[in-house]
Amino acid sequence: MIKPPVIASRMIFRRGLHSANKKLDSIIRVNHAGELGADRIYAGQMAVLGNTELGPKIKEMWEQEKVHRNKFEELIQKHRVRPSALVPLWHCAGYMLGAGTALMGPKAAMACTVAVETVIVDHYNEQLRELMADPSIDPELLETIKKFRDDEQEHHDCGIDHGAEQAPFYNMLTAIIKTGCKAAVEIAKRI
Repeated sequence: MIKPPVIASRMIFRRGLHSANKKLDSIIRVNHAGELGADRIYAGQMAVLGNTELGPKIKEMWEQEKVHRNKFEELIQKHRVRPSALVPLWHCAGYMLGAGTALMGPKAAMACTVAVETVIVDHYNEQLRELMADPSIDPELLETIKKFRDDEQEHHDCGIDHGAEQAPFYNMLTAIIKTGCKAAVEIAKRI
């Protein structure tokens, strides 16, 4: 059973109770939004390709994304961080991206995976550099991001191994998806 996303309107945040660390808030908020989007991308891919030979591999990656999403939902609660106000958008957009590319075929779905995971690995690496320079860093958050970055790199490599680069219009498709993901990351940090 899929848990509904954490929605800001369902959570009570009183002035002064949320985390005082804006950097930490931003990191948790954007990572939660990203992992929610990834969860929904794989849900969309499974809806279209679940009964194909690629289905078990997509399901395996999706299961990891569910773990990632649940961890950031836990961190939102623990640190009293306001989730992105655009959670409903990330929910719908992720599913549409996953299902839409899957409808183009298994290789296009894997091209989507490669594009998204390229951006996310870079994003996590940037966060890790920033966090390691901060002496007050929460070690749990640092280890979580390292582990999830490694999982995302495996998903990227899986996409390559399953023919992503043979997708029609691979370069154009991945460039468009990467641009959208980078924009979503910047928006989710703030909103």
